[in-house]
Amino acid sequence: MHDDQGLTTCAIIVTWNPDSAQLLSLLAGIGGQSDFLLLDNASANAATFVDAAASSPRCFGVVQLDSNIGLASALNEGLRRLQSGAYRYAVLFDQDSQVPPAFFESLVSAHQEAERQCGVRVAAVGPRITHPGTGRQMPFKVFDRFYGRSDRPIQGSSDIYECDFLITSGCLLDLHHLDGIGLMKDSYFIDNVDLEWSFRAVHCGFLLVGTDRTRLLHSIGEDDGNPLVRAGIMHSHGPSRTYYSTRNRFHLYRQSYAPLGWKVRDLPRFLLKSAWLLLFSRQRGDYWRSIRKGIVDARSLS
Repeated sequence: MHDDQGLTTCAIIVTWNPDSAQLLSLLAGIGGQSDFLLLDNASANAATFVDAAASSPRCFGVVQLDSNIGLASALNEGLRRLQSGAYRYAVLFDQDSQVPPAFFESLVSAHQEAERQCGVRVAAVGPRITHPGTGRQMPFKVFDRFYGRSDRPIQGSSDIYECDFLITSGCLLDLHHLDGIGLMKDSYFIDNVDLEWSFRAVHCGFLLVGTDRTRLLHSIGEDDGNPLVRAGIMHSHGPSRTYYSTRNRFHLYRQSYAPLGWKVRDLPRFLLKSAWLLLFSRQRGDYWRSIRKGIVDARSLS
């Protein structure tokens, strides 16, 4: 996307064994609005989408990695490539999202307004995340109080909100601020990568905002019959993902830049989810081993 002020966007999409039809639909939606860079983590089905992606006139590049280096490292590879180019913004995507019309334009306009209202240290803007099946909308949360923690508009705006955390998919990053914040944490591999980066950005004095100017259809976790998942209290992942989410959150609990308000809310939620999995899941043994190993390994994570 190029506007009259020379602002540019480029999407970064990281893939690993995606649903090819869904991914190509995402690329078509992005390609109608913005340039994009695709990084594939050694997918077994890469042949079904790589050539089609590379043939798009809006394709900045396709990077086929030799192994699965994880979401964080793949995003960092993409961000480094864009930092050396002419783009002002990177917009990050998971492989299973879908973008509406004017998505990029709406995020850029929200970023510009947030800068006018709040100053120039607005590091990132996120869309309203909406579950494609239920229509449930994810609130924009802050962690500095017990009440009024969600959808707190910035001064002078009715559709831009303060927040302490933005999920990866659909998030617009101002590349000018990356040197002051740093890239994603490689060692986290996949889970809580966005949470850690968000907390670090706020700790460094930057602002994160969410907007209702556009939304992103995106499902977090896996479909599950668990009533806690259906209610949006927690997300569902298999045992291998549960290892990473456990390890990374216990590492993040120890970091001084992680908000205390998040820690005191997240630990009970983790305990509730773990109790449910260990009591009722058919894979309780696998979950127990993943959770126990994640807690142990968090101590040595860099």
